[in-house]
Amino acid sequence: MNKEEVTMLGFEIVALAGDARSKMLDALNLAEEGRFDEAEEMIEEANKVLVAAHNSQTDMLAKEASGEDIALGLIMMHGQDHLMTTVLLKDLIHHLINIYKKD
Repeated sequence: MNKEEVTMLGFEIVALAGDARSKMLDALNLAEEGRFDEAEEMIEEANKVLVAAHNSQTDMLAKEASGEDIALGLIMMHGQDHLMTTVLLKDLIHHLINIYKKD
C-alpha cells in the first residue's frame, strides 16, 4: 500500500472510531437517565461501527503479513490511537452502564 492509500485508510479508521466513540458516550448519557433499552441500542450501533473500523485495520495488517510494503504515516498512527482508545472506552462504558443499572 502506498502512502496515499494508507492515509485514506487512516482517515477512515479515525472517522469510524470517532463515530463509535460518540455513540458509546451517548449510550452512557442515556443510561445515566435510566433509559437502558435505548442505551443498549446505541451500544449495538457503536459496535457495528467499531467492527467496521477493526475490519479496515485487519485488511491492512493482512496485506503487511502477506509481504506487502505498508507506507505508514502520522494519520494512520492517529487512526490506530483512536481505534485503541475507543476499544478501551467500550469496555469502560459497559462497566459504567452496569453501575447505573444497580442504582
